[in-house]
Amino acid sequence: MKQRGEKISCLTVYDASFSALLDKVGIDILLVGDSLGMVIQGQSTTVPVSIEDMAYHAACVARGRQRAFVIADMPFMSYAGKEQAADNAARLMQTGGVQMVKLEGPKIDLVEFLSENGVPVCGHLGLLPQSINRLGGYKIQGRERSAADQMIADACRLEKAGAALLVLECVPAILAEEITRQLTIPVIGIGAGADCDGQVLVLYDILDIGIAKRPRFSKNFMQDASSIEMAIKNFHEAVKQGAFPGEEHSFQ
Repeated sequence: MKQRGEKISCLTVYDASFSALLDKVGIDILLVGDSLGMVIQGQSTTVPVSIEDMAYHAACVARGRQRAFVIADMPFMSYAGKEQAADNAARLMQTGGVQMVKLEGPKIDLVEFLSENGVPVCGHLGLLPQSINRLGGYKIQGRERSAADQMIADACRLEKAGAALLVLECVPAILAEEITRQLTIPVIGIGAGADCDGQVLVLYDILDIGIAKRPRFSKNFMQDASSIEMAIKNFHEAVKQGAFPGEEHSFQ
């Protein structure tokens, strides 16, 4: 899809019913996100989410889809070492039925190790929700030149290590464009401008459901829709046509 210039649509999903609906609409990637800690469990961050939580919800999603590609987050402290990462990735693939796992941060050695052992890996740079206690808040990443250069270098290293996909979260649009241009693997943005190869949002945000304030980079697609299915379809088409995200959903 990247090679032919087709934008990639991705939404988070946590159960079989929504999985089937997103699959029917045509969403390309279903991300079983550890965001379930906040939107399903009511936690204030993603940190409390366990590997057991992820495996359970991943299995639900896998049973609901027919054609969409399924990725699951490796939750907080589930990949602190190679052996632990391998065991938990295997659990998500064997029990959860996912086709790829996502790791936060420039975990070069882990990505290389997992890739060499047949585990497809998605990297994640920019804002790292699992590191929120270290970062001190949900802040834009990569605005300083040195930080931007480091992120570009990390992205290239992740690709070289075997990552097959990369998520960029809350980074300036111009930086995301540069990383997307440099990499041969697809880059999926969330609050990263319109020039990424695809876009991902939290499903509950686009449906205007939730107990927390919807982030600026998201959009309420229920506003102009007569049904949940139409809202999801509108998101899918907006991504495909390059109509989302707009400048108001991006950072400079």
